[in-house]
Amino acid sequence: MDQFSEETGFSEKHISPSIAEITRVSLKVGLLSFGGPAAQISVMHQEFVENRKWLSEDRFLHALNYCMLLPGPEAQQLATYCGWLSGRTLGGLIAGLLFILPGAFAMAFVSYVYAAYGDTTVIAAVFYGVKAGVLAIVLQALMKIGQKALKSRLAWMICAASFCALFFLSIPFPLVILGAAVTGLLFGTAPAQPIEDGTVTASPATAAKTLGTLLIGCLLWIAPPVTAALLLAPGNVYTEIAEFFSLLAVVSFGGAYALLSYMAQVAVETKSWLSAGEMLDGLGLAETTPGPLILVTQFVGFLGGWREPAPFSPGTGALLAAAMTTWVTFAPSFLFVLAGAPWMERLRGNRLLARALSAITAAVAGTILNLAVWFALNVLFTQTRSLEIGVLSVLSPVPESLDPVLAGIALLAAFLVFVARRGITVVLAVTAALGLIAKTLLV
Repeated sequence: MDQFSEETGFSEKHISPSIAEITRVSLKVGLLSFGGPAAQISVMHQEFVENRKWLSEDRFLHALNYCMLLPGPEAQQLATYCGWLSGRTLGGLIAGLLFILPGAFAMAFVSYVYAAYGDTTVIAAVFYGVKAGVLAIVLQALMKIGQKALKSRLAWMICAASFCALFFLSIPFPLVILGAAVTGLLFGTAPAQPIEDGTVTASPATAAKTLGTLLIGCLLWIAPPVTAALLLAPGNVYTEIAEFFSLLAVVSFGGAYALLSYMAQVAVETKSWLSAGEMLDGLGLAETTPGPLILVTQFVGFLGGWREPAPFSPGTGALLAAAMTTWVTFAPSFLFVLAGAPWMERLRGNRLLARALSAITAAVAGTILNLAVWFALNVLFTQTRSLEIGVLSVLSPVPESLDPVLAGIALLAAFLVFVARRGITVVLAVTAALGLIAKTLLV
């Protein structure tokens, strides 16, 4: 086995993708990563598993399970993991960075337009129809992952329980995943050992390599904040942003929405970086641009730097603050994956771990269903309300607030995905064009 095979765990029979191929596919994934983690996972599944055959279904779900256990944006971590499996550390860095950068540049652009001119209606019009297209893509991902994950009665029960816990009881996401893992350990059976399909074999993991990765990663993570602390006046906004979002990055279980309340409270009330209304505007912009929703943190950092730019101009200060926010938010995710993935691959044959991860896979299907329902309600209806029924809290749409244009575009997108079998690029392009036309005609 050659050096590449020894480092990554690829077998000699596998024709591994080149770095150029990984870069091209990862950029495509980053550009098409609209609609939150469910849609983003679908895009990665289609590109890495279905279209390219770089990863097997089992290996993809194994990676997804691990990323669901980590704090931070699971879709970006999954992109890093898939890149690592496909092309070593460099492949992981490329895939993870290209998943973030298109959205980061888009968010920087819309943040500047918002701060300088206060009007993002044209941008919103461009992405209006994309949300409807994403709905069909999310449903496609749910069906494909469900077919693979839900093969037993226990798996179906865990999936249903996870959905109900999240949607009706608002139980924190980490507790749902923990409950699924415990259920799998107690009542599950280990799945049959997967047949090696020539994609990836056992990956080497050593304490020395892991410690080296952690040391280098931590030094890179703290380098920008330390530089800001040394070169700028004490108490500068850049250091404050680094401290706050570094803490947020390591406790951000359950996705961006789980953090919004705490983040808004600190950013609005304590730090005064932006107002409550601006926080909602930033969330809306993050939902319509590509990349993980957690990029809303970049909008917060941008406005903080815009209003407290010293010693820079507002534009420069805002961009530096946005870059600092994005760096400290995502650096830990790279660290968790690049340090932990080799150990997860080494433990892949462990039967106890297999039982727990099999149950987590079923819970992930319920999580994606919850995201799909939540996303559908908030996209197709302009107003929703929370109905309290005993201990249950049910998100319900206001029927008269249905957006008929988006509903029609969503039906067309479903036709393109499930009947015409069109790819993601075509679906998003068609729905974006229809949304822009509709917004232009309705003004």
